Amino acid sequence: MMEPSVSVHVTEDCRLQCNETGDDFAPSKLGTKEYWDDAYKRELQSYKDIGDVGEIWFGEESMDRVIRWMASQNIPKNASVLDIGTGNGIFLVELAKNGYSNLTGIDYSKTAVELTTNILEEEGFTSITIQVEDFLNPSKEIKSFDTCIDKGTFDAISLSPEGREEAKTRYVASLRTVLQPEGFFIITSCNWTKEQLLQIFRPGFELVHELPTPRFRFGGVTGNSVTALVFKRND
Repeated sequence: MMEPSVSVHVTEDCRLQCNETGDDFAPSKLGTKEYWDDAYKRELQSYKDIGDVGEIWFGEESMDRVIRWMASQNIPKNASVLDIGTGNGIFLVELAKNGYSNLTGIDYSKTAVELTTNILEEEGFTSITIQVEDFLNPSKEIKSFDTCIDKGTFDAISLSPEGREEAKTRYVASLRTVLQPEGFFIITSCNWTKEQLLQIFRPGFELVHELPTPRFRFGGVTGNSVTALVFKRND
């Protein structure tokens, strides 16, 4: 059995990748499906060659802070959880290791889903549902989740070279479709501030909690390089 590499690429400060600020972002290759297909093709080959699972978007702490919050709220271990834009599926692995048993991961990249499937099989978590889905146009079977998690997917949509405003609107609409009333939406972003995310996801979602994230100080100004918020769906 191949032992997955523990030397996971970690990106804790995503300003290196998403360095635009303000309300309007310059288009980026990070917002294209072609970019992610190529990226996961490389990661899949690396996993097959040396067992390297690839990059953890925003770093391991970004997963730990979400799981700690879920535990503090006594979210049932059998609650249905959707990982939006699952990538290499490492968040699903961590959720499963912490006892969560009703997990689904989706990604619009077929290669990402193949990579995730391989990693989950190697870890022994074969009961996790993983499938190719475009979250902006979800299938009817993607519905009624208790918790939805986004760690960088909304950021990528925000950097799309075409139709960004429409894509953001469709994202919010899709979220309302797949998330149960009173369900939780946990988002981690490096592009958007707390205030901007509140504007984007209201009405329809209310802020429940802001998760603590790393802070930086530059030019006498203190701020956060990452924003992590918990919303609840309301009607």
